Amino acid sequence: MLTRICLFLALLAALAVGVVNVVFVKDKINILVTDRDTQRNGRITAEGERDRTKKELAATKKDLDQTKQDLASANAEKDQAVATATAQQKRADDLSDKLAKTAADRDDAQTKLAAYVATGVPVEMVGKLNKLLKDKTEALEVANEEKLVLLHTVTRLTNELAKFTGNDYIVKLRADLRGQILVVDPKFDFVVLNIGEDQGVIPDGELLVSREGKLVAKVVVRSVEKNRCIANILPGWKLGEVIEGDEVTPAHPAS
Repeated sequence: MLTRICLFLALLAALAVGVVNVVFVKDKINILVTDRDTQRNGRITAEGERDRTKKELAATKKDLDQTKQDLASANAEKDQAVATATAQQKRADDLSDKLAKTAADRDDAQTKLAAYVATGVPVEMVGKLNKLLKDKTEALEVANEEKLVLLHTVTRLTNELAKFTGNDYIVKLRADLRGQILVVDPKFDFVVLNIGEDQGVIPDGELLVSREGKLVAKVVVRSVEKNRCIANILPGWKLGEVIEGDEVTPAHPAS
C-alpha cells in the first residue's frame, strides 16, 4: 500500500515537473518567436530603406552625370566662342593693319607721282626708269659677289704662294667671320664648321673655339667647301671638350 502511495506521489511530482517545464518552454518559445518576428521586421524595414537609398543614390548619380555633361558642353561652347572671338579679333586687326598699310602706300605713291610730275618727266618714263634702276642694282650685286669671290681667290693664292716660297706666313681670316661647330669627332680630333668659302674661310686658317666667352680649343682649317669646312683640333690647345654648337672666331683676324 505504501509502495503504491509512493508511486502515485512520484507520478504526481513528475506530472508537476512536466507541467512546469511545458510552461517554461512555452514562454521561451514565445520569447524566441517574438525576437524572430522583431528581427525579421527590422530586416525587412532595413532592406526597404537600403533599396530606397540605392534608388536615391542612383538618381543622384544620374543627375550628377548629367550636370557634368552639361558643364562640359557649356565649357566647350565657351571655349569655342572664345576661340572664334579671338580669331575674328585677329582678323579684324590684320585687316586694320592691311588697310593702314594700303593707305600709307597709296599716299606714298601719290607723293612720288606728284614729285615725278613736278620734274616734268613723262609718266610713261617712270616705269622704264624703275626697270633700268632695278637692272643696274642687280648688276651691281652680281659684280659685288664676283669681287668677293676674286678677293677670296687672291687671298688663298697669296697664302699658298707664301707657303711654297718657304717664307713664314700666317693665314689671316676676315675679322667679322663667325661660325659654329656642326659635328665633332673626338676620336680623330676633327670638327665640321658651318662656314666655308662663301664666308671667307681659307685653308690653313686658324680659329678659336669658345663657349660662353671661355676659350675651349684652337682648330686649323684643312679643307674648305662652299658653305662648310673641316678643321683639326691643334694639339696643346685643347683646353676642354669641344661640343656641337661651340662658336668659332678667327685666331688671326685681318686688319
